Amino acid sequence: MVFSYYNKLSAAQKRLYQRSDAIIAVPLPNAEALHLWIPVLASALLKEDQEQVEDICRKLAMGITSSLSIPPLRIKVLAVRPSASWGELHGLYEPTEGRASAVITLWMRTVKHRRVVAFKSFLRTLLHELCHHLDYELYKLPDSFHTEGFYKRESSLFHQLMPEKQTPDYADGQ
Repeated sequence: MVFSYYNKLSAAQKRLYQRSDAIIAVPLPNAEALHLWIPVLASALLKEDQEQVEDICRKLAMGITSSLSIPPLRIKVLAVRPSASWGELHGLYEPTEGRASAVITLWMRTVKHRRVVAFKSFLRTLLHELCHHLDYELYKLPDSFHTEGFYKRESSLFHQLMPEKQTPDYADGQ
């Protein structure tokens, strides 16, 4: 399956899109070592502890990047999501261009009600932005497209960090 914007891509971009789409999983060595951070992250979100949420996201990201032997990145967690006529921004990946390391920025509150984002949504946003980092650093792709394969890689990470049979009750949101 290709997304609608595919038809607007150049031939080179279409080849890159197809390369990305073909990668459907991220085998994460020793994923179970990161499981301990999942309930801690959920708890920090429930407590609305922005500093702790940021610290745990850093630990998760460091665990993933180090287990895949790719460069680490910085994580920032800010309060309310930015928004405009296009909608709300959930997360942002900024590659290393001109920086010592790539940066992921996440927002933990919705715009409309200023409520803390549901745990699963927040974790998936972190993993989504991490997948952009993987595209550049692990798969050496010159660009990071939102392909079906990209979303499968995000789900692959999610299920390795939080297998369905171990999904905690608090993970369904608030």
